[in-house]
Amino acid sequence: MELRHLRYFVALAERLNFTEAAKQVHVTQPTLSHQIKQLENELGKPLFERSERRLRMTSAGELLLPKALEALGTIDSGIALLKASTTDLTGHIRIATTPTFNITVVPHAVARYIEQHAAIKITVEEFTSEEIAEKIREGALDMAIAYRPKESNGLLFEPLCNEELVLIVRKDHALAGRKRVRMIELHRRDLILPTTRFATRHLLQEAFESAGAQPNVIIESGTIASLLNLVVETGAATILSRYALPLNSEFQMVPIESPRPVRTPGLVWAQHKERLPIEVAFASVLRSVTNSILLEKTKGESPPPTT
Repeated sequence: MELRHLRYFVALAERLNFTEAAKQVHVTQPTLSHQIKQLENELGKPLFERSERRLRMTSAGELLLPKALEALGTIDSGIALLKASTTDLTGHIRIATTPTFNITVVPHAVARYIEQHAAIKITVEEFTSEEIAEKIREGALDMAIAYRPKESNGLLFEPLCNEELVLIVRKDHALAGRKRVRMIELHRRDLILPTTRFATRHLLQEAFESAGAQPNVIIESGTIASLLNLVVETGAATILSRYALPLNSEFQMVPIESPRPVRTPGLVWAQHKERLPIEVAFASVLRSVTNSILLEKTKGESPPPTT
């Protein structure tokens, strides 16, 4: 199997039309058909079902597609990063982030990136994950850090890390100092939570229902700064990502279990847009900063239970 086989497969999977896919990858239709047949023979399974009226992917094709996209994205990123390391980068990157990552991760990454590439101009905007997905499709953004969109058509999603939501309290809160708290222990407790506009709230609602917990949501707010200020002023707790707290924060973070609310943020790109060296270089810095901040925030904690 060679890279061209995967590129041809992805093009055909996206178009489901041999003529259009052949134009996309700049080969003749017979060449594309022959290369797809070679790939199917090597895998020992048909990837497409052909009929006179339509072409559709088989279950094997649907299984292969996301892996092929991920593999090609990794290779293209590596090539662009190598080019970036041997050139003086210039240009403008338009980046979007969800509110959580605009507290520590993105500012730290931007600062480090500008130190390395002073000629780059960066624009950072803040949206919800679904708003980000739409703007990436429209071409209004170059890349983003967000959660996996519900509708992934036209997008590539590269997982970045596992993000744990934790209970955030003042130091005088009854649960401060606990190593862990079970979700059911939040039943009837006063909580301050994000509004339903944000994916965080929906994830938490599923976790509450799974545990049979019904917390007393006394306040809803649409910004992280407001949520944290309300924790200070009221003494109630909130639940947010670890990344939502500045480093060296005075708040106490208490991990939650049974269930443990975890989600996977990642880098979001337009599927058909070439990744420029300046974008790939920033993504590399972003990965490094994300890992460093996570290590700092989990320092000294016991690992979560495995059961």
